[in-house]
Amino acid sequence: MNDHDLTVHKMVKLIADKKINAVELIQETLKRIERLDPIINSYITVSKTEALKKASKIQKKLDEDTKCHILAGIPMAVEDSICTRGVRTTAGSKMLEKFIPPYDATVMKKLSLKGTPLLGKLNMDEFGVGGYDKDCHFKNTKNPWQSAERSKSPCKGTAASVASGMAGFALGADMDGSLRQSAADCGVVGLKPTYGLVSRFGLISTAPSFEQIGVVTCDVTDCALVLNAISGYDTLDSTSANMEHPDYTSFLQGDIKGLKIGIAREYIEGEAISHSAKKAILNAIETLTALGAKCEEFSFSMAQYSAIAHYIIATSEIGSSLARYDGVKYGYRALDCLDISQLYFKTRMEGFGLGVKERIILGTYILSEKHHDVYYKKSLKVRTLIQKKFDDIFKKYDLILGLTVPNILSKKDGMKSRFSKIPYQNMHTVSANLAGLPAISLPCGFDNNKSPVGLHFIGRHFDEGTLLRTGFAFEQNTDFHKKRPKLEWVDKNAL
Repeated sequence: MNDHDLTVHKMVKLIADKKINAVELIQETLKRIERLDPIINSYITVSKTEALKKASKIQKKLDEDTKCHILAGIPMAVEDSICTRGVRTTAGSKMLEKFIPPYDATVMKKLSLKGTPLLGKLNMDEFGVGGYDKDCHFKNTKNPWQSAERSKSPCKGTAASVASGMAGFALGADMDGSLRQSAADCGVVGLKPTYGLVSRFGLISTAPSFEQIGVVTCDVTDCALVLNAISGYDTLDSTSANMEHPDYTSFLQGDIKGLKIGIAREYIEGEAISHSAKKAILNAIETLTALGAKCEEFSFSMAQYSAIAHYIIATSEIGSSLARYDGVKYGYRALDCLDISQLYFKTRMEGFGLGVKERIILGTYILSEKHHDVYYKKSLKVRTLIQKKFDDIFKKYDLILGLTVPNILSKKDGMKSRFSKIPYQNMHTVSANLAGLPAISLPCGFDNNKSPVGLHFIGRHFDEGTLLRTGFAFEQNTDFHKKRPKLEWVDKNAL
């Protein structure tokens, strides 16, 4: 069995046809982690014993012909900001390096009840806050497609694990498009659901008005299967939407005739977008047009303000959210402190990384009495204007199309130059977070560096079905979702 080429729905069929059992599937995936992850560094913690126990229980039920959920026995992994009972959850930070949650996040509880074994916790930038070349307290994750570079986005462990066959699917938080950007970088599918569709209870949150737990899979079919399993109302989450969700697999029809797709000019043009990446997007538009979709360019004038407004608001929320980590109740605690003030100072100085400390300082500055109205309040007004602009756009179009990631940052960029590019780097994805809209990234080609290029769609609130329908139709007429990175370089580096 070559699990590098297996999708979730192929694994489901293999188990159903008894060509492999759940224990064997987990064992094979764990072997792959042991071989590849010392180089790729997708995982912070691998829960080998727990995964095998869960697989054994599921296989026993399957042997007894007990009806099980479709995801029973399928290997999964989750970002280390999602709480897992009894399994270390660090949020990628020294501050929580020894934290073991006494409870499961709601998404974990749902998947556990469905019999899905947890392989482990995935690497991430500290508290999901990116900006420098060394934002991970643990080792930086390498993009399976680009051995010399690490993945560019905060949720990099999620996409890298799926792309390299070290997980059937992965869950992670999307605050600014990080999950979708990572998926684009690694040539896999990344979906950020509508804010409120998937429970956020148990997520170690830093920017609560933006973050939504999303899905990373090999293809759109897998995405629909996982979204079915984790969606739904949760009384433990005040932001959860009290509504029924459809069977998302019912949208995998492949027919998009008459669908109106607006092509945001600001999302496909610009000096940072390479000619080869734009060519991949234009080819994707041709494919969609040939399938009967009505594609039309328009100007999304608010795009230029979205990244800055998001950065100001998110930084303010980060500064406020991380104030709780002071070494008193939980988390890292500095030693040899003379008084409470020194305890606070040393704990936060030693427990947080440089990128996080910068955001805390900037967030505190923005929320100060002198600057609150100038920066924070104005950014909230811009957020409202962007939300209203989307309402107007969706009166004319069913979806908005663009490029997921505008450019690739050089690993040689210094901290200052990289910091200055952050808002623009996220410009194509943050608007969906600002408005709480669903968005998906799927592979649509490669650039001149043979790196994957992501096609990005934004949809109406709670209209994940149209995103999945369009993505599925595109996949049925292309083969980019079937491409996998060649990993010989990993084996060479492991020797």
